Amino acid sequence: MKAMILAAGLGTRLRPLTDNQPKALVEVAGRTMLEITLSRLRAFDIREVIINVHHFADMILEYLKANNNFGMRIEVSREEVLLDTGGGLKKAAHFFLEDGFETPFILHNVDVISTVDLRRMVQFHRDNQALATLAVQHRETSRYLLFDEHLQLCGRQSGHDQKSELVRSSHKVQPLAFAGIHVISPRLFGMMIEEGIFSIITSYLRLAVCGEKILAFQADDYYWRDLGRPDNLIQAAQDVKQKNLL
Repeated sequence: MKAMILAAGLGTRLRPLTDNQPKALVEVAGRTMLEITLSRLRAFDIREVIINVHHFADMILEYLKANNNFGMRIEVSREEVLLDTGGGLKKAAHFFLEDGFETPFILHNVDVISTVDLRRMVQFHRDNQALATLAVQHRETSRYLLFDEHLQLCGRQSGHDQKSELVRSSHKVQPLAFAGIHVISPRLFGMMIEEGIFSIITSYLRLAVCGEKILAFQADDYYWRDLGRPDNLIQAAQDVKQKNLL
């Protein structure tokens, strides 16, 4: 099984920590975000990974080389212009299509730390024959994804007024916070008509209208934290030590 780590962002919320390095190399409890994510993937027997890079890209390449790619097959997808999550994934399609259209893969933000059971999430994805499965939680956020009673994506909700955008009708809608971890079928690549710079959520919402299964994997029972802000880094470091997370 393969994975992609999204690590191309500018890390603006982490400044000044990202003034001279990419956010993927910012440390949490003495380990970089990138090492933490790679270790998590390796713990689930994932040995082939592609990483998209942009901000201080050469530093990431040098870091991987210095660490012998952490014993994994790692490719790098360099983005001269930031392509966002959808554009970045589409650019890396070749890496996953080497194995055909049947084997799902993981898409994982570099700036989240969690104990989400990826093996269980992949099994849920396969059992439900989903196109994409998104780890979600009941927690406060400025942007929610909306799911129906069958845990199928049907819209989103964002902004200060929490304005809802429904793409599919539903008797009961539940707003859930996305955790930055996906399981995706490579079939998605043949359906991505979007070009250039775009969010993968745009593709998901469009495909949900067409009846494709974009499902929620409920991850409330697992530890999760966004590492995108300095105060979150401090809390995550404390959590790692107190809960022996890594």
